[in-house]
Amino acid sequence: MGSRTLTGPQLFLLGGSFLITLGSFAVLPYMSVLLHDRFGLGLDVVGVVLAVASLVQFSGGVVGAALAARIGLRATMLVALAVRTAGFAAFVPGLTRPVVAVAALFLVSCGAALYLPANKAYLVAGCGHERRPGLLAASGSAFNAGIALGPPAAAPFVLTSPAGLFTGVAVLFALVGAGHVLLPSVADETAGGPGALKVADEVRAVEEDGAVAGAVAGSRLPPFAFTVLAVYVFMFFQHYLALYAVPRTSTAFYGAVLMGYAILLVVAQPLLARRLAALPYAVALRLGFGAMAAGTAVLALGGRAGIAVGAVLLCLGEIVLFLKNDLEALAGSAAPSATVFGRQRLAAGLGAFAAAVVGGQLYGVAERAAAVPVFWLVVSAQAVVLPALLVVWAGGAARRRAGDGPVAAHRPR
Repeated sequence: MGSRTLTGPQLFLLGGSFLITLGSFAVLPYMSVLLHDRFGLGLDVVGVVLAVASLVQFSGGVVGAALAARIGLRATMLVALAVRTAGFAAFVPGLTRPVVAVAALFLVSCGAALYLPANKAYLVAGCGHERRPGLLAASGSAFNAGIALGPPAAAPFVLTSPAGLFTGVAVLFALVGAGHVLLPSVADETAGGPGALKVADEVRAVEEDGAVAGAVAGSRLPPFAFTVLAVYVFMFFQHYLALYAVPRTSTAFYGAVLMGYAILLVVAQPLLARRLAALPYAVALRLGFGAMAAGTAVLALGGRAGIAVGAVLLCLGEIVLFLKNDLEALAGSAAPSATVFGRQRLAAGLGAFAAAVVGGQLYGVAERAAAVPVFWLVVSAQAVVLPALLVVWAGGAARRRAGDGPVAAHRPR
């Protein structure tokens, strides 16, 4: 089998990833409308419900990783899909009972939290480090294709016949779950396997020698923290572009930008995966955060050209940072891969939650001051300053570790 050949289970997981996000995003983007207009909840309550549900969906990945360590990857995916199926089915009686609808949303969020770490770990199980970038990029493309197609596919039904939509999505999840029953069981291995252990031994030897302490310190930039920052910056774009773009252009143009963004993400990420894997982490961080800083600064120009170009730059930043952070987290940890992906989901949840809290305050201040473009300049400045501060902190921490280590006192002069 060639190094680039996908196995049957991997093909199934990629196809399942597309169907899962297709079904999920046929419903979830419309939850604010459904909770407010259909279920009669106040906007303040809707905001709290959606914020908590998002935090559960992201941060609950650590629970999914722990469950995978106890019962296995396939079993965890089956539990997760059963929970999500029950959640979407519960939306049907929830159409007349708001409490049931909110409970259904949290079931769906819990299922998502449990599923993704096990899904990614299963996808890369038994694969060498050279295959991981392509597999993770293909997984991201499958998820993003479903994200792009789900909302327009559901638009004709979400308000006119929501019961039929919820039932259809529940059936889709049940069928995908049934397919997971046929997957063979695999063991979740350590992130790197024997090769990674060999590299770790070599790094320790170099540290003891003291020859390239600076290079080693540079390689210890914390992927968890940079994932928090990457998602934090990105979610300003995700949350507030609609408020900014629609009054300045049109809903049709905004929809076209989102569709173009999704297509670029789906196509470019697999094409760039190997090159991104080969980039030094520090270089990837500069490129990724640089693209996000430039993109949010261009958004401040407004107009169709500024919004379109800004979206393209932010898409490139997402491609670089989201994939490279996962690869670095895998390469730098001896923990099972499901645990690594669970931690990365936790990082994403923290970043998304912080962006929701901070972004609302910043956008409100800019709007009251009739200076909304300044909001994007503030975001751009954060994309430059916060990663730089984190690099300085990580370098200082690495130097302190080197100075406090047992070999420091015996290092040859």
